[in-house]
Amino acid sequence: MGRKILLVEDDSETAAYLSKGLGQEGHSIEIASNGQEGLFRGSDGSFDLIILDRMLPVLDGIAVLKALRAAQVATPVLVLSALGSVGDRIDGLESGSDDYLVKPFSFAELLARVNALLRRREARLNPADHRLTVGDLEIDPLSRSVKRGGKKIELKPREYLLLEYFARNEGRVVTRTMLLEQVWDYHFDPGTNVIDVHVSRLRRKLEDGFERPLLHTVRGAGYMLAA
Repeated sequence: MGRKILLVEDDSETAAYLSKGLGQEGHSIEIASNGQEGLFRGSDGSFDLIILDRMLPVLDGIAVLKALRAAQVATPVLVLSALGSVGDRIDGLESGSDDYLVKPFSFAELLARVNALLRRREARLNPADHRLTVGDLEIDPLSRSVKRGGKKIELKPREYLLLEYFARNEGRVVTRTMLLEQVWDYHFDPGTNVIDVHVSRLRRKLEDGFERPLLHTVRGAGYMLAA
């Protein structure tokens, strides 16, 4: 089941590699290329996990980590670093990270650590706290169930991923490029109407029998889920 992950990494090749691998596991990945941007985006508390490189431009990873914890942001943080001495790892953990992985690393190990941190986070959550709600729409990411007005809505796997991505960006315009990259893992435009077809089907399922629309088309920009 997909989760929203912030990847703070200045090396474009590493960022692309991790984004692709985690995206293939069903996660929604957003990338920040420096510490200042990572702190700004991570501070809103909307992410399920933050993967944080230690040596970053503008603001280093440890400073980002300390600032997040000082702001009471409890999002789990996995620090990545080429600094692998015992002292470095202790420094990272005592600064507020939940795990510390030394570069170079295997993707399999990173994925195992990511999954462990996500499981640990979900175990702490009250079952009602993880649900996403938009108006009378309720989404349970753990069971991948969707209800509107108490009525269960059956979605196909891709439709569910599309809806969850919209819900995690409630009130924001989501572009076709964002959907291609985050839901389909396409880093190019295939030149088809695949997005329009899926959005149309999703809209029908969400709004059939209900007066108020939820999924809006923003002309010339993309789509927005909003009550």
